[in-house]
Amino acid sequence: MLQHFNRAGKAVVRKQTLLDVGFNPKYFTHYWKNQKGDIYLFCYEFGFLEKTENSKPKRISTMARLYGEVKVF
Repeated sequence: MLQHFNRAGKAVVRKQTLLDVGFNPKYFTHYWKNQKGDIYLFCYEFGFLEKTENSKPKRISTMARLYGEVKVF
């Protein structure tokens, strides 16, 4: 699912859009914490980070993990 929305290596998708197609952010294979302290949750090679606006979850940023290194945008 994340791969579908992340064709260019990065994407920002509304959380509700992902939930509508069956995405469940509670299931992930591993995580990665960047230098800013943001924690990306991964489903195999595709990671996601939930963003909030006014303390409400609004968007999910996705990224790809390639060859053991994280491609950060």
